[in-house]
Amino acid sequence: MDLHSGYPYSLVRYGLPYNYPRLDKDIRTDVIIMGGGISGALSAYHLAQAGIETVVVDARTIGLGSTGASTSLLQYEIDVPLSRLSEKIGERNAATAYTLSYESVAALQQICKKIKAPYFDRRGSLYLASYKKDLELIKQEYKARKTLGFDVKYWDAEEIADKMGFAAPGGIFSNMAAQTDAYMLTHCLHQYNTRKGVSIYDRTTVTDIIHQKNGVTLKTTAGYNIKAKYLVVATGYEAARYIKEPLIELRSTYAVASEYIPGEEYWYKNCLMWETKDPYLYMRPTKDHRILIGGRDEKFYNPARRDRLINSKAKSLTEDFHKKFPHLTFIPELRWTGVFITTKDGLPFIGEYKAMPRTLFALGFGGNGITFSQIAGMMITDIIKGKNNPFTKLFSFNRKLN
Repeated sequence: MDLHSGYPYSLVRYGLPYNYPRLDKDIRTDVIIMGGGISGALSAYHLAQAGIETVVVDARTIGLGSTGASTSLLQYEIDVPLSRLSEKIGERNAATAYTLSYESVAALQQICKKIKAPYFDRRGSLYLASYKKDLELIKQEYKARKTLGFDVKYWDAEEIADKMGFAAPGGIFSNMAAQTDAYMLTHCLHQYNTRKGVSIYDRTTVTDIIHQKNGVTLKTTAGYNIKAKYLVVATGYEAARYIKEPLIELRSTYAVASEYIPGEEYWYKNCLMWETKDPYLYMRPTKDHRILIGGRDEKFYNPARRDRLINSKAKSLTEDFHKKFPHLTFIPELRWTGVFITTKDGLPFIGEYKAMPRTLFALGFGGNGITFSQIAGMMITDIIKGKNNPFTKLFSFNRKLN
């Protein structure tokens, strides 16, 4: 699958920092993870911490799938607002999903500290009402999040104008947010996991999966066999090929990174920003003094059609930025586009899929791929250990989707 094109910021800045071997022999392990991006890396981390023998394989060079195109915002907010998610799956389930996502930001901070990865930067996050008609949603969201004990503040139009310097009807400022670099965090996780005994192979394409009573066998294009007790599918958007039911929808999204912009604080505490409109606009500063903007999504997946829009979308995103910050000189330097997946309730699919025995999925979709991957890593480790995880039904393939 053609996952992205253009010049993603992380790939340009960091290049290929580490090399991993191609599989050149038959192997046997307890768990084989198919997919070496951020989802596979976090799953491998949790399995290694539990002392479970694990191998990771990826068809590409590590990080060159959707992870390399990630804009790397870490937010607990799910693409479906809490108040609306409650209507879809019930208040209790919605509260659980948001709480898990909220807690995963702090968990990722601790993981980065443990593995000594300097790619975690704690920030606030501002969720803006794009239009006056969205103000009621913002107020409902603030009340719902406050009820859950989240560290949030409601900003009215006057406070937004005072702190941000532009006009918006209202917003929610959250202190639980951060930014990372999904590409480099993936590599840091793999380097740490390797030291813990995890074997990682890239440029190793799986052509066939044979499901057996007590395990799985994967066959590669080079003719080698991988035998394991469990298979974890962490191939992100490419996992769509294994899912028979119409549970997901492929879309195209766009991003642009500016040239270097002098200054230390471009707006209030350099917080992350995103809006209520659909598709929503989001932005964040990078550590090397650029500004990254994303959005302008399209409801289709067609690589040729998607790619033709890169320049026009970059222009539109730049105009979106200048409407808010006309005093800042934003000159686009890097432009890219990629595929992403939406689900009806905005939640990931984690756990067993009955059509594929001895197989677990770690699929974090939408704007919360990294935080969902953290949740998936913990859940999958519990399942493989035979431990009952209380969130299995919430993220299952069999859940009711309205």
